Amino acid sequence: MNALTKLQATWLDWFNPEGREQKIKDYIALANKFIWKRQGSFLAAAILAAIYFDAITVFGYYSIVVLTELLDVRLGWSAKNWDGQDLITGRKILKRIAINTTISAVAISAFIINIAVQQAAPGHFTPLFFMLSASVFAAMYNSQMSGILLLRLSIYMFAFVYIALLDVFRFTPPLSSNIWLELWTVIFVLYFIGDIAMKFYLGYQWNIKQMDRLKEENERTKAALEVKSQFLSVVSHELRTPLTSIIGSLELMKNNKAQAFPDSLMPVLNIAARNGHRLHALVEDLLDLQKLEAGEMVFEFKPMDAGDLVREAIDATAGYASKVGVQVEIDACEEGCVIKADQKRLIQVLNNLLSNALKFSDEGAVVTVNVSAIDDRVRISVQDEGVGIPDGVRDVVFGKFTQVDSSDIRKVGGTGLGLNISQQIIERHDAEIDYVSEVGKGTTFHLEFNRLTDATGDSETFRDVTQAA
Repeated sequence: MNALTKLQATWLDWFNPEGREQKIKDYIALANKFIWKRQGSFLAAAILAAIYFDAITVFGYYSIVVLTELLDVRLGWSAKNWDGQDLITGRKILKRIAINTTISAVAISAFIINIAVQQAAPGHFTPLFFMLSASVFAAMYNSQMSGILLLRLSIYMFAFVYIALLDVFRFTPPLSSNIWLELWTVIFVLYFIGDIAMKFYLGYQWNIKQMDRLKEENERTKAALEVKSQFLSVVSHELRTPLTSIIGSLELMKNNKAQAFPDSLMPVLNIAARNGHRLHALVEDLLDLQKLEAGEMVFEFKPMDAGDLVREAIDATAGYASKVGVQVEIDACEEGCVIKADQKRLIQVLNNLLSNALKFSDEGAVVTVNVSAIDDRVRISVQDEGVGIPDGVRDVVFGKFTQVDSSDIRKVGGTGLGLNISQQIIERHDAEIDYVSEVGKGTTFHLEFNRLTDATGDSETFRDVTQAA
């Protein structure tokens, strides 16, 4: 498609009501935004011309240019509240833009032609340069509407040719004269202006189409997220109640000493109970994930001692630690390590870190939990002597439904959501979670919080709205 065909297509596109509101508002916004830049350029040109030519006529024409700017300012005020739905108002605004453009372009052309007329000697470098500047400015900042851009540039082109022909009619020079060279140069400049005007216009149209695509993709993404959130919520809630009953029944059957079950049935019951607990953990994680992403998780922040939280988490996982034969040691903070946290959610994070450390440690190993104050920060570290994490998999570690691709990790199972949920909870605490690891030697996860020097601060309860916003 050549440039002329593209210009015809974009010209016809203007008459399509769709997108017209955005084009008009963009045009007016840019016109008002750069009013002082335009007037600064014209004022500088007027002062320069007044030094060498008749100052009265120069500033007389310049005052007309200033008055035309006021028309655009007034139009901006009247079009500010247009909602884009009233087509009659839209046509009125478009008509006023066309009228203002004509008046403005004629005033600017007359201002510059006046300077050219006052030049007695051949050559009109100064006025032609002023015309070039005005044309380039129009190509850059009037590219929203092809009709308006063509209208302004057509008037400027007439002024270009008029100035170039002044000396031709004044001196009737031979074709070998520099006066004719100046005329041919002006024609070349007109082609250059038309080309850059086309580039800016097509660039604006491309940007508009890209913005429309992004808006469509954003709407589709939002709709998909909403459906996903509703699906997770419904499925999770529908699974939770029957799962609780199933797990309770299986545990009752396993622990019912009064009723004898065949030995061959007990492994089946154990597998069913274990998988039931795993599915229940997945449902709980899905519910937490849904609440976090929907901005529905409630946090109640209170000042509390980090050491006390760690001891509570260790007590909660003591049974599992004993089962897998791993010892848990605590290195408590010797000085005040008070942080502002939601007890329930932070215990959830610590339980997740501790259970991971226990799962990935061999029998007889030691998991060390350290609580320390570092300047104005409090650090909680969970160190294990397990298999370690390879380099370059941080996104996998904190991803959703992902686990590091290792047979050692796969054999202990998991939902692949625990660390992602933990990361989101820690971020809501305005804290940080990270890890250091070496394959074969173990991993240390650490949490860092702002340290409170005054433990009497008020509690704070709020609904997490980060994702919802």
